[in-house]
Amino acid sequence: MSAVTDQSVWDVVVVGAGPAGSSAARVAAERGSTVLLVDRARFPRYKTCGGGLIGLSIDYVPASILATVEQRVDTVRFTLRGGSATSHTESQSFLSMVQRERFDDALASAAVAAGATFVDGVQVKSLREDEFVVLDTSHGEISARTVIGADGTNGRCGRYVGVTPGGVDLALELEITTPTALRRWNDEVFFDWGEDAGSYAWMFPKDDILTVGVIQAKGSPDATRRYLDRWVGQLGLAGATVERSSGHLAQWRTDDSPLRRGRVIVTGDAAALLDPWTREGISFALRSGTWAGEAAAGGGEEALDGYVDRVLADLAPDIRAGSRLLRVFERHPRLVHLVIANSAVGSRLFIAVCRGEKTLASIIRNRFARFALRLVRA
Repeated sequence: MSAVTDQSVWDVVVVGAGPAGSSAARVAAERGSTVLLVDRARFPRYKTCGGGLIGLSIDYVPASILATVEQRVDTVRFTLRGGSATSHTESQSFLSMVQRERFDDALASAAVAAGATFVDGVQVKSLREDEFVVLDTSHGEISARTVIGADGTNGRCGRYVGVTPGGVDLALELEITTPTALRRWNDEVFFDWGEDAGSYAWMFPKDDILTVGVIQAKGSPDATRRYLDRWVGQLGLAGATVERSSGHLAQWRTDDSPLRRGRVIVTGDAAALLDPWTREGISFALRSGTWAGEAAAGGGEEALDGYVDRVLADLAPDIRAGSRLLRVFERHPRLVHLVIANSAVGSRLFIAVCRGEKTLASIIRNRFARFALRLVRA
């Protein structure tokens, strides 16, 4: 008998072992459910991602996972379209840096330690619901009382539930391993606001790599590639050793996009839970995954409805706020740069969001912020 058929019917099957899926599997197992966690990749596996953890992310991982943090950032630098840089340094760090290969593997291991069964290399081909949810996979059929879809953008589970994106971006990323470059950017992150509407670039340092990337609306891949080339040159990294070059799509949900269909709920990227402005998604994955695991362990209709209600109450306002701020950024990039990079209030708010002390939704609820947004018609 293979591991996927150890149970005739699993209480919970989680599809996808990223931050959302592994968190869901761990929490459901901690609450006594029989849990199967599957992923189509072989672990540990590479994942295109900047790997920056804001304070809200730190709050939702077990203490053991913090061993994967490689750098804690206390300085941020901003430029607008490659212009002059403005820096802000704090006495305490406000961002933590991880390599997703190690971070995700540690989260999956924590799920196993809690009692979940993890099988990698499993491809889910389709889902159907009868008495139970039945998944047709490369390892045969798997039955579950509840399925948590955490299989990423355009995964099977998101399509089954009917997730609809409000926007889709293309991100391109390099991992650079030149030693002199690593020493130069220690404990500092760097952002550039790009020429195309809504675009920006980043540089995140780790112990033995620099993660360098750009993101903008899907549809102009050549322009996105040119922006990446310009950004690498701006950083003085032209000719540096590139360990990996990769890309991925990022999407965020519409207000009415579903989070559940029958006994299948979706979480993280599979549910298009992402901040449309910063494109930060790890905190959304960790929070929604935790709540999905709690709901699936509860097992009843009320618990699954409660998961949907919690996402709509706690995460959807930040997505709406991010969408609103993205519109401002697209129309007024110089204004956004001025507010964040060149004003004490703006830089403090940016760092407060990074630390998890504030959310975008809480910021725009402020009456002064609402007045400013009305002025720019966002």
